Amino acid sequence: MTYDYLIVGAGLYGATFAHQLHKAGKTCLVIDKRNHIGGNTYCKDIGGIQVHQYGAHIFHTNDKRIWDFVNSFVPFKPFVNSPKAKYYHEVYNMPFNMHTFEQLWGVKTPEDAQQKIATETAPYKRINPANLKEQALSMVGPTIFEKLIKHYTEKQWGKPCDELPAFLIKRVPLRFTYDNNYFNDTYQGIPVGGYNKLTEGLLSGVDVKLGVDFLADRAHWLSITNKVIYTGKIDAYFEYCLGELQYRSLRFEHKEMHGVKDFQGNAVYNYTSPDIPYTRVVEHKHFEWKELEHTVVSYEYPQQYQRGGEAYYPVNDEINNALYNQYKRLADKENQVLFGGRLAEYKYYDMHQVVAAALHQSQKIISHEQ
Repeated sequence: MTYDYLIVGAGLYGATFAHQLHKAGKTCLVIDKRNHIGGNTYCKDIGGIQVHQYGAHIFHTNDKRIWDFVNSFVPFKPFVNSPKAKYYHEVYNMPFNMHTFEQLWGVKTPEDAQQKIATETAPYKRINPANLKEQALSMVGPTIFEKLIKHYTEKQWGKPCDELPAFLIKRVPLRFTYDNNYFNDTYQGIPVGGYNKLTEGLLSGVDVKLGVDFLADRAHWLSITNKVIYTGKIDAYFEYCLGELQYRSLRFEHKEMHGVKDFQGNAVYNYTSPDIPYTRVVEHKHFEWKELEHTVVSYEYPQQYQRGGEAYYPVNDEINNALYNQYKRLADKENQVLFGGRLAEYKYYDMHQVVAAALHQSQKIISHEQ
């Protein structure tokens, strides 16, 4: 059988693209080298708890159109992300707000907090930041940098902060209110029953094949379709002919704890001290609380990306961005293939941005073909 479109990748971008094309009457086949749909939003049911297998995902957006779109497949339960940060035995509220400042310095008013931060940052204001450390010190001062930024960031990126580019911490949101809501978006939530419900809805009626690698037999896959939507790594598509783009990767350790109703009292804990090797602990039942006598927690370990592993965070420094632009010029010459999504575009996307990008690009194709 031949298809109008082959979509490589059953993640949120590919699934949204497939849904729109299918709705427009196009025949589609979605393939993925993993053995499940959903990409990094995939959830596994462990004892009635939807466990986010590739890290915590909280959907948030200010775009009502995007919010209504995802809710048309599965209802979303309101959820406010309010992570905690643990530095040795000290616990702080995130993002940085009046709760945090009171915990750090005992200040009680926004004016006192602003004055304290002004005092802390004063010695660094005349510095033209050359790296992440100097950028952070000029924005928040040494106390917040040491306790809540430095070690977490070094674990995340695998380098000392004075060797990391300043742009990685372009801004540090400081809230002078008692507001623990991590995101500012109007719409925030978790799909009832997990993200698989969303992906299944998007792929309803679409042919899907799992556990197959497009790049291992691209001649075959190209022969059964007119057009390809490719969401994989752009450098891998071109067989790394210009060099390899850099990523950071993650390893997850999932633990089911029987007889433990609530392990940490919160969905997400960031570990910001250097003595702990992981960066985050996620307790998944807090996303959709259920009265169960067990829980599941996930430990998140950043690690160096190795080819063939999972690529999570692009290293968007000048060198890698320049290399990506060279690959993009090659991609623009591909008549049969459209490149889209986090890996193909070498950029970090939030989920609502992925959906918006897929809707936009699919509509361009559909309109062009009408």
